[in-house]
Amino acid sequence: MKPLTLLATALTFALILPTGTSAQDTDPLAEYAWIKRPLVIFADSPNDPRFQRQMKLLEDDPKSLEERDVVILTDTDPAARSPLRLKLRPRGFMLVLIAKDGKIAFRKPLPRTVREISRAIDKMPMRLDEMKEKRGIRD
Repeated sequence: MKPLTLLATALTFALILPTGTSAQDTDPLAEYAWIKRPLVIFADSPNDPRFQRQMKLLEDDPKSLEERDVVILTDTDPAARSPLRLKLRPRGFMLVLIAKDGKIAFRKPLPRTVREISRAIDKMPMRLDEMKEKRGIRD
């Protein structure tokens, strides 16, 4: 996926999960496990200045996020009570980075730059292994 396509998809993404008894109902992030690092951005409205600033910051360097297998998910409708919102329980604006193993890497109440997000990812053990593998270094 091209970086601009990734960002365009993120900007227009509306999290709507099917009802029923699928794995997504119990864990809305299950489809990303061990494949992607979800970056979830919550706000009470798409007009929230923090949300708009965060989206602008992500537009500045989408390639860095793509290199780190980041998928951007947004939820700006608290009334919809999405499974993702119910699982992560945000209050107003919140940025949540989920590791590939499904654990929450960080929660932030204010926008972050791509550099700050990338540095947090690059400290993760799995990412360190990915970088070693990419360079051809074996343990």
